[in-house]
Amino acid sequence: MAAKTVKRKKAAANEVFGAAVERGYFTQNPLNGLRWTAPEVAEEVDPDCVPNPAQVARLLAAVRALPGRGPHLYAFFGCMYYAGMRPAEVIHLQKSQCRLLPNGWGLLNLKGGVVTAGKEWTDNGAVHEIHSLKRRAAKATRAVPIPPVLVSMLRDHMRQFGVAPDGRLFRNAAGKYIEASAYGITWGRAREAVLTLDEHALELAKRPYDLRHAGISFWLASGVDPAECARRAGQSIQVLFRYYAKFLAEARDHANRLIETSMRRWEEPTGDSEGG
Repeated sequence: MAAKTVKRKKAAANEVFGAAVERGYFTQNPLNGLRWTAPEVAEEVDPDCVPNPAQVARLLAAVRALPGRGPHLYAFFGCMYYAGMRPAEVIHLQKSQCRLLPNGWGLLNLKGGVVTAGKEWTDNGAVHEIHSLKRRAAKATRAVPIPPVLVSMLRDHMRQFGVAPDGRLFRNAAGKYIEASAYGITWGRAREAVLTLDEHALELAKRPYDLRHAGISFWLASGVDPAECARRAGQSIQVLFRYYAKFLAEARDHANRLIETSMRRWEEPTGDSEGG
C-alpha cells in the first residue's frame, strides 16, 4: 500500500481499539505495545505534476468538448481549480452558497462536503454523508472569492443545467450525488485527448485533485500572501507550508524582487539635492 494509506489504516485501527477499551472489551489498546515504524510519506506537492494555467485551460476545454457528462462537469472541475475546492465541497455546492455578480468577482460561501461512507457505516443507511468542512466545527463556513471566469462558468452551468431540487449545482443523470469514479473517468478521457506524450510521462494532472493543487500553487506563484492562500483553501498555514514548500520558495523569490524594486526606488536621487 501507499505510505499514506498505511498510516490512515493504522490510525483507523487505533481508533477502533481505543473505542473497545472505552467500552470494556479490552483492558488496554493492543496496538500500544506494537513495534512499528511509520512509513515515510512524501507530502510535498511535486511541481512536475501540477499543470500551469495554459495546460489547465486545455484540459478544461477538453472536458467541455466530451460527449455525455463532459459539459456538466466543466464547471465542476473549474471550481476545483479557480476556487481551490475539494471534490467533496464541489459535490455539495448549492445555489444558495453562490454570489455570482454579472460583472467582476463573485463569492462562494462553503458549508460542508459530501463523502461516500457506504450504507453499512451511516446512521440512516445512506451511501453518502454530509460532513462539515474538513477539520472545522459543524457549522463553520469558508468564504472563497472567485474570479470572473469561474463566475461565468457557474452562471452558464445553471442556465444550461438548472439545479437539483435541494439546490445542488452538480448531480448525475438520476439527480443524485456525483461519484468519484464518474468524474474520474471523464478527467481521464480529457487527459488522453489533449496531453502530449511528455506530459503523460510526467503524470501531469493525473488526478482531478491535482486541479486544487494547481489553483493553490498559482495563487502562491502570483505572490498572494500564504496566510490568505491557506484561508481560501481551508488549510492551516502549517499544512500549506508542508505541502507547497517548493511553490512557497517561488513566492519568496517574487517577494524578494518586489522588495528590491522598492529599495532601488527609494535609493534613486529625488532631484532635490543641493544646488539643484
